[in-house]
Amino acid sequence: MMPIVPCATPYAYRNKMEFSYGTKKWKSKGLFVSPKLEDVNESGPKLEFALGLHAPGRFDKIMPIHNCLLQHDVSNQVLKLVQDHGERHLEELPPYDVRTHEGFLKHLTIRSGRDCETGQLQLMVNFVTKGDKKDLLQPLVDQITTSFPQVVSIVNNVNSAVGPSSIVDKEHVLYGKAYITERLRGLVFEISANSFFQTNTSQAEVLYQKVEEQCALKGDGSEVLLDLFCGTGTIGLSMAKRVKHVYGYELVQEAVVDARRNAARNGIQNATFIQGDLNKLTDEFGKDFPRPDVVITDPNRPGMHIKLIKYLLQLRARRIVYISCNPATCARDLDLLCHTGDEGVESPTRYRLVHVQPVDMFPQTPHIECITTLELCE
Repeated sequence: MMPIVPCATPYAYRNKMEFSYGTKKWKSKGLFVSPKLEDVNESGPKLEFALGLHAPGRFDKIMPIHNCLLQHDVSNQVLKLVQDHGERHLEELPPYDVRTHEGFLKHLTIRSGRDCETGQLQLMVNFVTKGDKKDLLQPLVDQITTSFPQVVSIVNNVNSAVGPSSIVDKEHVLYGKAYITERLRGLVFEISANSFFQTNTSQAEVLYQKVEEQCALKGDGSEVLLDLFCGTGTIGLSMAKRVKHVYGYELVQEAVVDARRNAARNGIQNATFIQGDLNKLTDEFGKDFPRPDVVITDPNRPGMHIKLIKYLLQLRARRIVYISCNPATCARDLDLLCHTGDEGVESPTRYRLVHVQPVDMFPQTPHIECITTLELCE
């Protein structure tokens, strides 16, 4: 267990913030107290405009955020403009009500990147709406683009689901490009509205350097690297020059398209990216790539499915580097890889945990990113 790697920039480090719309503001007198009686009148619930973050423990109440210290100052100015516009146009652009499932505006996502030629700030604004009525947003789009030249992309994602689903039914580019760019470890990456990209760009440089160290690559171009949950391909592409071939798997089709485009943009020809659900493996999985020497896996908070763990035990790569933002599910999965026989995992293969490196990717929060390294027990 290594000491936690601290983050040098504890504020304004996030390149992506998602805010929620709602019809109820969280009212507080310095403490998070119960909803006030005046929220309800004789004619029923009072309609309000709210845009911010969810109050702790409440899915239906929104804390208005006017100055988020975790995102860029220009992003805060965009947020304020959108809030002011929403307050003035409540009837034309009604916020979504999670109880009645009525309304139009569901979420606002602001992403930041850099122009890779000039290094100047780039912003993407993404409006997630219940219905497909993009023309309703045009006056707001015009106001944003007139006020902020840093905004180079405005997108409308249509999401008709009544629950907290991230599945997008349709995407409209309302202004500019469908992506912004960012430079990471000497490579240029295109980031679209629904692609995963590490939210702390500067600390991602540190994280990926540590990951490469733990892969212990020979560097002679003889090895095959399998990158699971690869997102836009950032990790695998940053190591492509040291291996024979990189194979990346990712569920989100838009991210796979980005990964392929990022490989082409950086002149990388020894990388293949495949769309697939790693929680629903079939017998065909693994037939489109050779046996890897090293596996990198970077699942989301629920961790890896038991089918994927069984597959990794059959694969017998000499080293697995597991990146996790949830130590609890990471520990569960490592236990199965290192102590086979539990949870119905019967396998002669076992791994040995040799290294744990926590990295502070999320200052001001209790969350931590961990790089854990497993070696095959011969």
